[in-house]
Amino acid sequence: MLTLTGALRILVDGSTERDGVLAVGADGRIASTPVPDAETLDVSDCVVTPGLVNAHHHLLQTGFRTLPGTRGAAMRDWLPAMAAAYAAAGIDASLTAATAAAGVAESLLSGVTTVADHQLNWPAPAASADPVADTVEIARAVAGAASRLGARLVFVRGSARDDPGMAAASADAIVRDLLPDGHEGGISDDGMLQLAVGPAGVHSDPEATFRALGEVAARHGLRRRTQANEQVDTEIALERYGRRPLDLLEEWGWLAPDVTIAHLCDVTDAEIGRLAAAGVSATHAPGCDVPMGWGIAPVARLLAEGVAVGLGTSGGGSNDAGHLLADARLAMQISALVGPQLPARTVLGMATAGGATGLGRADLGHLGIGARGDLCVWDVSGVADAGVADPVAGLLWASPGRRPRHVVVGGRVVVRDYRLVAADERDLATALRERIAG
Repeated sequence: MLTLTGALRILVDGSTERDGVLAVGADGRIASTPVPDAETLDVSDCVVTPGLVNAHHHLLQTGFRTLPGTRGAAMRDWLPAMAAAYAAAGIDASLTAATAAAGVAESLLSGVTTVADHQLNWPAPAASADPVADTVEIARAVAGAASRLGARLVFVRGSARDDPGMAAASADAIVRDLLPDGHEGGISDDGMLQLAVGPAGVHSDPEATFRALGEVAARHGLRRRTQANEQVDTEIALERYGRRPLDLLEEWGWLAPDVTIAHLCDVTDAEIGRLAAAGVSATHAPGCDVPMGWGIAPVARLLAEGVAVGLGTSGGGSNDAGHLLADARLAMQISALVGPQLPARTVLGMATAGGATGLGRADLGHLGIGARGDLCVWDVSGVADAGVADPVAGLLWASPGRRPRHVVVGGRVVVRDYRLVAADERDLATALRERIAG
């Protein structure tokens, strides 16, 4: 139970704002009135927003940032450079536990309360006595790291050139292990863990993988996620199949309301219309695509056609940071290069409700009555916000790299006065350095 008092502004959702008091009840959801005996947080001079939803991350890459040969590289060169680094470190549960802990901690400290982790890389099957069991251990490690820190996790059993049958067997085993009671929509009862599936893209995985993972999703009621239409994805699809990525995804049954597609930089107006008609949602990842030179998604056109758009950082191998609000600022600033400039509130909506929509989570991304009590408290009293006329828009326009003062997940304070409650971030950083080195 928690009551926030004195807020300068409360951003309930993309169209509703108010000031004053916000309450979270004993069930961890937004309440209509303050709850007796609840902890009280004085949030004077602060803006309160819904917790941010990072709709597309690769937590493994947190351990592999700024690697030589990976900055500004063509994707054809970037992929093998990253693969070599993973192989040298050895992908196992100890590695993913360390990378996930650091990546989730970074997320919470920058206001992200829900992280969608697209785990694409796995141990080589030939090196394992039980490859499926190893993948389950990796999923457990990532989920455990998020749970200990208090973040919501969407774990996406991804594939990058995996054997289709192996990928499907692994996905099925992960669902049965992490959600043994067969929860509806692949979501735990408390909403803290959600499972999904997703091949890396048509540049990496064949039709058989898309269909095999699609069958697992249908069996367990999971969301489906993939990546498409970065420039290299289009090039490879044309070379290999003589067709564009979305043509293939439609044929393979992956243009549907339960599908979210990340990137979508190289899309035509006709393709945007097809996405909208199919009910597909999108994830914009400018912090990856812009510095790598992989394109800019035409977000305004997607939104205008009715496509729900979330925001994601993608991984540390291309972005180097997991700071979603910084990427929201970038998304706002670059939008005028491919269309009309996006207003700050629109982009904040992408970073909250837009990402939640792509996850099928009406309980996240807003602070309406009954929503999960996930929120961020942003202190706007300092010199970085001095002279700002609109404190909500100022969250993006002013103070690049700002951190929230407090972060709350399900009514539980997980970041208090800019520090993690459940861990010391320096210890997590040390553990990751030692694991990579060792």
